Amino acid sequence: MTGSPLVAALRERLAAAGYDDLPVPLRIAGVEFQFTGAMRGRHGRALDLVLLVDTTAGNFGDSDGPRVRHRLQAMSRALDVTASRYVLTVILAGAALPGEIELLTETARVLHVNSLPRREDGTMDMDRLEDGIRVLLPLSLPAQPSDANEDTAEVQLAKILPQAVDRDLLAAVVAAAESGDAAVAEAIAVRIATAIKEDKA
Repeated sequence: MTGSPLVAALRERLAAAGYDDLPVPLRIAGVEFQFTGAMRGRHGRALDLVLLVDTTAGNFGDSDGPRVRHRLQAMSRALDVTASRYVLTVILAGAALPGEIELLTETARVLHVNSLPRREDGTMDMDRLEDGIRVLLPLSLPAQPSDANEDTAEVQLAKILPQAVDRDLLAAVVAAAESGDAAVAEAIAVRIATAIKEDKA
């Protein structure tokens, strides 16, 4: 993988977030596609395919918007031919490609990071770098202060919801939430069925 210090920083941050480098050029349906870099997610992001385009260095014609667009469209067609389920994301690292970003979004999700952010002391500002690629990064919640409210999720919800809310339903939903959306939907359905039976009795 080649590229500028900005590309290297993006690659390093994505690697820390669970993305693996792919060899370039990418070979899809017998056709080679050259990009500055390519990465693929792991686990829950295994269908994320991220292409790095160094618009400043201009390797592989990456500073030429129409060339980038044509290459991306051709790659998208090749992925369609192979029935691929990859979700394409293109990171434009460096100068913008005037008039091209909107056209690129017809084929892929497009993120733009125009420069390597620095703090006043010269060190890299990782927070600002992450802002440009936040959609690719795992969600991280800020740590609660030590004096934070120790109430359970159920108690916190009970405090903010109107008193008329069915407390049995609330308890069932909170318990099911740990198992995902389907479990929550099932818990609500069970509670509705129970309420109907009680109403008929």
